[in-house]
Amino acid sequence: MSSDKLPGAQHTVPPPRTQGAATGGQPLSATAGQFVDKIDPFSKRGNSRRRRRLVNSSRYHTENEPELVQLPLIKDTPFAEQTNLVVQKLQQCQKIFDFYDPVAQLKSKEIKRAALNELIDHITSVKGSIVEPIYPEVIKMVSKNIFRVLPPSDNSEFDPEEDEPTLEVSWPHLQLVYELFLRFLESPDFQAAIGKKFIDQRFVLNLLELFDSEDPRERDFLKTVLHRIYGKFLGLRAFIRKQINNMFLSFVFETDSFNGVGELLEILGSIINGFALPLKQEHKVFLVKVLLPLHKPRCLSLYHAQPIKVLIASSALCGRSE
Repeated sequence: MSSDKLPGAQHTVPPPRTQGAATGGQPLSATAGQFVDKIDPFSKRGNSRRRRRLVNSSRYHTENEPELVQLPLIKDTPFAEQTNLVVQKLQQCQKIFDFYDPVAQLKSKEIKRAALNELIDHITSVKGSIVEPIYPEVIKMVSKNIFRVLPPSDNSEFDPEEDEPTLEVSWPHLQLVYELFLRFLESPDFQAAIGKKFIDQRFVLNLLELFDSEDPRERDFLKTVLHRIYGKFLGLRAFIRKQINNMFLSFVFETDSFNGVGELLEILGSIINGFALPLKQEHKVFLVKVLLPLHKPRCLSLYHAQPIKVLIASSALCGRSE
């Protein structure tokens, strides 16, 4: 299984803007340019949760870029030409927009939103729509949209019962990208033999890193996506289990902070229920070395129900395998 990184364009950080979301839409002072480069973007943040993801702004490149062009509807195109049109729309949807600026490139944002909805409907309702040329374009589009560096949290004592989670500002597009990817994986036309050329270990690693997202909506989609990948690709199963175990061990013994513990435990609960008997030594080691130590971190209350369920499932299987 290849572990090469997915190809992607090299990004250059644009120069600081004189106004925009970071300044509340107001122009900077005349002297701001003299010290803007010295500002630590993660220090002295305000209480506004809207500003906590401004670190992601470097992935947006909207200056002097042309608007997206409205392409014909897929359903109005001859069947023989639909695959080429689908590829064009997937390539259009690779473009990332700045949702911190609510009035920037509204036309292009709407074209992308409509294209994503149309693609979701197309691969769901048109039999035979997922053909081999579509696979690399779907994976490239998904990768461009969802894979990103998550900013560090500035609320180390987050309480889900009292604090509002940090929501992803680009969710209007991101949600549709996740939905399209799920429909793609769940389609009867999807062929794992082709998909494994593009959904490899590197892709899975990038996916797992996103489980630290503070947005519970994103983690819920990620949980379902990873579960589908686990079910579709037999060659990735052991790798996925190993990487989840490594993430848990890092959480318990190093970081003591990870937002996706509950979701990953839910996935493992389903995986454990599908284990064949007798249990492999790997699965018994997981119970002792990984699952039990998860009761150690101080934030156990955030995911207490999940390890109990997994522990019960594991214990039941261990008892039946003896």
